Amino acid sequence: MFSNDPRTVLTLDAGGTNFVFTAIRGNKEITDPVILPSHPDNREVCLETIVNGFSTIKKKLDDLPVAISFAFPGPADYENGIIGDLPNFPAFRGGVALGPFLIKKFGLPVFINNDGNLFAYGEALAGALPEINAELKKAGSSKQYKNLLGITLGTGFGGGVVINNVLLSGDNGCGGDVWCSANKYNNGLVSEEGVSIRAVKRVYRELSGDDTELTPKEIYHIAEGERPGNRKAAIGTFEELGRVAGFTVAESLNIVDGIVVIGGGIAKAYKYILPAMVDEMNGTRSMLSGSVFPRLQMRVYNLMSDTEKKAFLMDESVWVSIPGSDKKMSHNTGKKTGVTVSSLGTSEAIALGAYAYALRMLD
Repeated sequence: MFSNDPRTVLTLDAGGTNFVFTAIRGNKEITDPVILPSHPDNREVCLETIVNGFSTIKKKLDDLPVAISFAFPGPADYENGIIGDLPNFPAFRGGVALGPFLIKKFGLPVFINNDGNLFAYGEALAGALPEINAELKKAGSSKQYKNLLGITLGTGFGGGVVINNVLLSGDNGCGGDVWCSANKYNNGLVSEEGVSIRAVKRVYRELSGDDTELTPKEIYHIAEGERPGNRKAAIGTFEELGRVAGFTVAESLNIVDGIVVIGGGIAKAYKYILPAMVDEMNGTRSMLSGSVFPRLQMRVYNLMSDTEKKAFLMDESVWVSIPGSDKKMSHNTGKKTGVTVSSLGTSEAIALGAYAYALRMLD
């Protein structure tokens, strides 16, 4: 949508270890990133680092930026730019008016959002959604998608929703949050207890009986047969995550009804996660009468599978007669949705989402 826009926006990927600063123009990164330690336990140094990072990027530009836009962990009052009590940023406990602080420093509009929202926004405007619509058109299908649910699998279970190119922020800044939805196996637990780095570690220990402290990346290498370990348990670990994520995503799709795109570090194990996730989403629900229904009104396809993607792209239009007329009209009878993995990459999708969000707000 903004691929030919001449305006420049300063962006930041805020992590608990490092801050990565850059600038985007026309949906492209136009400077080399500046990477600085985040100093999450020292408020003054952390704020000084943010100012230095944006200042350094600004000096590299051949024009003046129109805004600052970036993702920052929550809880937060994103609309007013106030960051709350962050578990991995002790320096911000008690609340920090980060947005107003940066407005004063740079004299620019400042937009802050959470990474799940900006990931979804980037994928909706410049990633998965336009890619899928282009493939459908090329395949001769009349179907086009306008809505997207983006989820990130990493330290936690992030999410964001875009409806017809509009980011669902919500009245309380909680739109698209999936992490606190009910857990498939224990509705009293949040879904994030089964969809996160800590969940991958815990489930592998339970299935393998190995108490060694392993990272999800190491467990993935075990699943791939590239590292010693219990391969069956490693594969089962990612399948379990897929089932828990699929349960929550299916519940969300009853409201959102759109394409699902997955990002985050754990998404690299999609070959094990997606089949279990899609199988869960294509499950059934029943009524007291005994009637059984699909749990979703649409069929879910794994778009990382060539076979399933081919079926998803197939046009299912039929012609129907208009009563009292000799004319007919076509309509698509196929209720489908697809789950895919980000081709942009999570960080780039977030940056493009931050860029688009800033320009949309300015406009």
